[in-house]
Amino acid sequence: MKANVGTIDRTFRILAGAALVVPAASGSIGPWGYLGAVPLLTGLFKYCPAYSLLGIDTCSLKKEAVS
Repeated sequence: MKANVGTIDRTFRILAGAALVVPAASGSIGPWGYLGAVPLLTGLFKYCPAYSLLGIDTCSLKKEAVS
């Protein structure tokens, strides 16, 4: 698994995921809030399977060319 989620993307995913999971866990919103676990986990692991399928890479690390 190669990291394909960049820093800004990762921050938004973690914040959005937590904003859904925390109220769901406290009972403020319905169980649909647990869907926030998906962006939360992809942000924490820096890997998004959908990005891999679509060929997207928001990681800002410079890739070194192989000589």
